[in-house]
Amino acid sequence: MSTAYLGLGGNLGDRLKYLAGAVRALNAEPGVSVEKVSSVYETTPVGVVDQPVFLNLAVQVTTTLSARELLTRCLQIENNFGRVRNERWGPRTLDIDVLWYDGNVVNDPDLTLPHPRMATRAFVLVPLAEIAPMLLLEGMRIDLRAASLDQSGLRLLGPFASLTE
Repeated sequence: MSTAYLGLGGNLGDRLKYLAGAVRALNAEPGVSVEKVSSVYETTPVGVVDQPVFLNLAVQVTTTLSARELLTRCLQIENNFGRVRNERWGPRTLDIDVLWYDGNVVNDPDLTLPHPRMATRAFVLVPLAEIAPMLLLEGMRIDLRAASLDQSGLRLLGPFASLTE
């Protein structure tokens, strides 16, 4: 079994419903088990800023899938929730990023691990620090990296379970 961390977000439609559905869909995938889910955060957009605010969270999974197979399943789940890729960093119903997979380093055109921009994004590291504070990224603990970032664009909405019951 391998351990992977995923970042989930979206800013179109019923954002919380899509996140809850995505977590259920991930857990229903053969070879994937959701172990931990962070709180839900409302976050300001990065990149293309003229768009609705996002909801974001992080998930820890154990899996028998390879990193590439896990990415393929994540992309299928995005599509099932109406994800349309019109504009890089543009609005979306659902985004699922493979952030980290067993500490592997991968530099392929369609998969880079650890995720290449996660170290500078509070909307990724703050939720991730909740569920994996001691995880190392480039030799530094996730909780310390998260604490060093500007978190002014994040607002804690609450625990995932209490928001989605």
